[in-house]
Amino acid sequence: MNSYASSVRRIHLIGICGTAMASLAGMLQTKGYQVAGSDQGVYPPMSTFLERLGIQLFEGFSEKHLVPRPDLVVVGNVVSRGNPEVEHTLNEKIRYASMAEVLKEFFIRGKRSCVIAGTHGKTTTTSLLVWLLEAAGLDPSFLAGGIAENFGSSFKIGDGDLFVIEGDEYDTAFFDKGPKFLHYLPERVILNNCEFDHADIYSDFEAVKTSFRRLINIIPSRGKLIACWDESVVRELSGKAFCPVESFGLSSGARWTAQSLRFLETTTRFEVLRNGIPWGSFETPLAGSFNVKNCLAAIACASDLGMSATSIAQGLQTFKNVKRRLEVRGETSGITVFDDFAHHPTAIHETLAAVKARYPGSRLWAIFEPRSATSRRNVFQKEFAECFRNADRVVLCSLFAPEKLEASLRLDVAQIVQELRAQGIQASQGESADAIVQEVVPQLQTGDKVVIMSNGGFDGIHQKLLNALMKMSL
Repeated sequence: MNSYASSVRRIHLIGICGTAMASLAGMLQTKGYQVAGSDQGVYPPMSTFLERLGIQLFEGFSEKHLVPRPDLVVVGNVVSRGNPEVEHTLNEKIRYASMAEVLKEFFIRGKRSCVIAGTHGKTTTTSLLVWLLEAAGLDPSFLAGGIAENFGSSFKIGDGDLFVIEGDEYDTAFFDKGPKFLHYLPERVILNNCEFDHADIYSDFEAVKTSFRRLINIIPSRGKLIACWDESVVRELSGKAFCPVESFGLSSGARWTAQSLRFLETTTRFEVLRNGIPWGSFETPLAGSFNVKNCLAAIACASDLGMSATSIAQGLQTFKNVKRRLEVRGETSGITVFDDFAHHPTAIHETLAAVKARYPGSRLWAIFEPRSATSRRNVFQKEFAECFRNADRVVLCSLFAPEKLEASLRLDVAQIVQELRAQGIQASQGESADAIVQEVVPQLQTGDKVVIMSNGGFDGIHQKLLNALMKMSL
């Protein structure tokens, strides 16, 4: 693709409002390309993000959006055959490529690539590592699956030789069913964990593991795999690496580990050991033991890239957060409303455990929308009945777009509510965001923490809840 990159001027992105696609659009615009794109059902933060960048956004799909003819069409992985813009691109023989392919050839090739992979924690770990490098003056480039608050952006094009990218195991495009992270020319890979997910494209857990094996298999022998030793599957996969393996985790068998963890109301403090020897004291505003592991991954990688403990500690302390990762959306009458991207049972469990550890005396509400392709399926029926145990109140929304799934495949939300009640947890089901707000607001008390979890917009429930609370307080 480099051979013709210099001749490309106008680029159109189909499915531009996906987090990575919107980031790519911004990166291409920063490089001087004329960028436009189309999508449907758009919502913040990506719609407002594109608006701020001044990138033309078409609502819906039409071949008219490809007139005048672009030099290159980038096809998002949610776009399939039958889309009018895809059909026009194929019929008119317009040059097209996947997002991952464009990233590789326009931005990553020639850089030292650090790929952050795993079922959970990718966005936070990517943002952490990038900020450590940025704070040390290394001016890295990056692309993350969310808005890194230190940058106010999900991407950056720097002058340094490092490119840090969130490596997604989801498929690449309708014409490339391999995982996206295989395109990213990894020199270093952080592998946080490996669990079953993406039931819409992976038939079973073994298929998921195979995708990660393929990633590990393309790390060059002079590269590095930085692997979480707390995860037995990660240890298993690491055994096939052709490069050195650097281990991290909270278990004593890891090379990089943490001790003396202290979860305070606004910060988390811990001591880091390398090979059992004290290496430094660290502090982060992030909550939860899972975020300590994310920090350890970033610390191990930053150290491997030549950073000192002192420099890393300074960067870690000034790290802010990632939007939609336990992001405080507002506080009214002493009630705090959080927005979190969690949609896998493990992520839900860890998120609620983190809030409980940070605010041990508070009543914890968990409001969850099963929206992702996997969470709407019954593959985690049992796990969803177990992952809310740290919550005092649970409200589950009815399935998003249930008609898109056969009845035999759908998650049974009512059954989960029954099982939670059997465990002594007050639980209920709401048909919509509005219905949930109407149910929950009269029951909220000063000091309550409300964690709203969904991988989508959830019909603006966060602001609706805050608005209703403000009206009650008047």
